[in-house]
Amino acid sequence: MKQASIVLGFLAMGACSTVPSVPSLPSFGGDRLVVFPIAPDAPDAWAANGVSGELPQTDWLAQFNDETLVALVNEALAANPSIRSQFYAVEAARAQARSTYGRTLPSISGSASVTGTDTYVEATDSRVSGESYGLGLDLNWELDLWGRLRASINAAESDLIASEADLASARLALAAQTASAWFDLNEALAQERVAVETFEARTRALELTERRLSRGLSSALDVRTARTTQASAEASIAAQRLASQNATRRLEILLGRYPSAELDASADLPELPGLPPAGNPTLLLTRRPDIAAAEARVTSAGLRAEQARLAMLPSFRLTGGVSTSEADIADAFDPGRIAARLVASLTAPIFNGGALDADRDAAVAQARAAVENYAATTLTAWREVEDALAADSLLAQQEEAQLRALEEARLAEELATRQYTNGLVSIFNLIDSQTRRLNAESTVISVRSARASNRVSFHLALGGGLPVSEPAAPTVASTNSPEEAILP
Repeated sequence: MKQASIVLGFLAMGACSTVPSVPSLPSFGGDRLVVFPIAPDAPDAWAANGVSGELPQTDWLAQFNDETLVALVNEALAANPSIRSQFYAVEAARAQARSTYGRTLPSISGSASVTGTDTYVEATDSRVSGESYGLGLDLNWELDLWGRLRASINAAESDLIASEADLASARLALAAQTASAWFDLNEALAQERVAVETFEARTRALELTERRLSRGLSSALDVRTARTTQASAEASIAAQRLASQNATRRLEILLGRYPSAELDASADLPELPGLPPAGNPTLLLTRRPDIAAAEARVTSAGLRAEQARLAMLPSFRLTGGVSTSEADIADAFDPGRIAARLVASLTAPIFNGGALDADRDAAVAQARAAVENYAATTLTAWREVEDALAADSLLAQQEEAQLRALEEARLAEELATRQYTNGLVSIFNLIDSQTRRLNAESTVISVRSARASNRVSFHLALGGGLPVSEPAAPTVASTNSPEEAILP
């Protein structure tokens, strides 16, 4: 027997039988919330004097004139586990965006069934068995009547943009950490070299004192004092060697290597040129990836607030299906035996204990919090630039003064050595002059390292680009790269 039926139903839940007009929407879900990332007021130029407002340089590693440093940064960007983890976070955000988009499309599912029966017939005192075969297709589709689904798609896309900006920020931060760790390692090795020079100077002083003692020109106290300073210098070598090894392991971890403390360095620190262009506070807003991420999160939070508001409005859904159930499997594929149904429903929330109101209020609060977070991120970015600008000037002054101090200390040590040899001063004068010279040399090393690290912080604060090629995606990642489009 052939069957063909189509059912069309329209269900509306609400006090009125008509669909509310668009102008009355605010009475259902409240007024639409529009949020924008707003930065605090800023001057046209940085507070530091003598700073060029030209566009900051991109290849900021070039000023250090260190090919090894550039190679290490490349290696870190390619192998650091934290960056790879952030890459997968971008992949997850991309997949989530695709999932959000896919859920707005019609959903179609299929089914197939086989039913067996075994019935006792009393009239014939026998049992009758049979089989029936069924096929079905079901359709489910919510139409985007008010734009709620589109808001969810746009919010997911904004989340992806924020995640990609987080990746860019993490890459820039890793490049800066690698550069700073490289300077820390070279500083530690240079300090270790100073410790060795200190031990050698103490040894020469001890040998000179012992010769003077043999001639009756020095006392046993002088010898004991010289031996004490030599032993202290030897202990300092061990301490500095430990610091060098620790600095090496910290850098190796950033490179994704096993921390075996086997990385070689030259123990040389760069002599930096003048401060490069720094742009201006307004330009910074377009350069920093963390600011871009905060801006994208403002957009995402605003869209989710709108999505929560539109969830209070009626939703329009189409559901339908086709099915058949026949005793002969061949008949199950007969179009004339297929039953179909199509239902259009408009449903609106009436009472849910205030849950939708609370969801909307929470989303609005989160959007406002995102705006404030953007402002806080902007202020922090400006402070970091101003800190680096001020520090560069003061560290340059400190380095210049300390170099003069080192030169005077060297001359004083030479003079003290000659006078001690001639018996004009005591061993304490010689040790004091050596200590001053070695301390001055150690301070010069520390200041140069601090200035180099501050220069790195300066470019990090400016959102400076990476003068290296983009690393390849992890081999187990999906074929989509972080730069590809998300939705069709």
